[in-house]
Amino acid sequence: MKDAILFGDCRQSLKQLHDENVKVQMCVTSPPYYGLRNYGDESNQIGQENTPEEYIQEMVNVFEDVKNILHDDGVLFLNIGDSYYNYRPGKAYVKQTLSKTNQDLPTVSPKRSNKLTNYKEKDLIGIPWMLAFALRSAGWYLRQDIIWHKPNPMPESVKDRCTKSHEYLFLLSKNKKYYFDNESIKEPAKDWGTRNRTNGKYHNPGSGLAPHSGLTKSYPTKNKRSVWSITNKPYKGSHFATFPPDLVEPCILSGSRVSDTILDPFMGSGTSAMVAKSLGRHYIGCELHQHYDKLIWKRLSTVTVKEPAQAKLNPLELLL
Repeated sequence: MKDAILFGDCRQSLKQLHDENVKVQMCVTSPPYYGLRNYGDESNQIGQENTPEEYIQEMVNVFEDVKNILHDDGVLFLNIGDSYYNYRPGKAYVKQTLSKTNQDLPTVSPKRSNKLTNYKEKDLIGIPWMLAFALRSAGWYLRQDIIWHKPNPMPESVKDRCTKSHEYLFLLSKNKKYYFDNESIKEPAKDWGTRNRTNGKYHNPGSGLAPHSGLTKSYPTKNKRSVWSITNKPYKGSHFATFPPDLVEPCILSGSRVSDTILDPFMGSGTSAMVAKSLGRHYIGCELHQHYDKLIWKRLSTVTVKEPAQAKLNPLELLL
């Protein structure tokens, strides 16, 4: 199975894929955040658990099913946001509607008003690291935390802390040895052309730094850093929480080869599938709501396959 969208609960869809012996090279996804939005009337929605601990356990179960269909050298890129504990019993929330489509946006979750133990009013819950550590304990290799820096963050009416302008993107692998093509996402090296070597020393004139040895030559590119500044670009069509394509692209380039299959168990508006298709990969997506069907296929129909210089068939495998 490839280039497919499975509508319904991803927990059932993932088990179906496993039963059909489907394998994917990587997973890139952004699951529903804890207690943030109610995406419909379905019972047992992910993100609607009574406590953060229940949410984390549900996430661990989902990604165990993902691991079961991942190739042995496969990886997971997981974007997850955090939230604060605010106990507001009985508070009413206004239902939002998209002006152009009259489609209801997901309402604010009533779970945000749950009374929790072990959390104080205004505490940052710490969901991303709770999940990362839980996945590590469940057998995943926690390889890196990447900071998604948002130059255009959502405004916040707070005066006792800084405005939040980042989320986490975790890189996890199924095994110690895995596929990762760092060459495909290298960044330009600043001022590399002005650097020279004198008497066996590597030196950047005018830098104020002392020459040092250990490098044989300068390079026009450098390994991608772990802070990614990417503007959030909502899709005008419909979906509330849209994955920025610029966030997904380096994940797919580094974590897969051309013609590999990419999985997103929380597909939403189909950004991961759209980027996968544009980079010559196949995709499988799971989406809870059937009414996103037309939106997803419309986006996919506009995709043209790129021929990026970075696309490589020879892997760089890490054993660290």
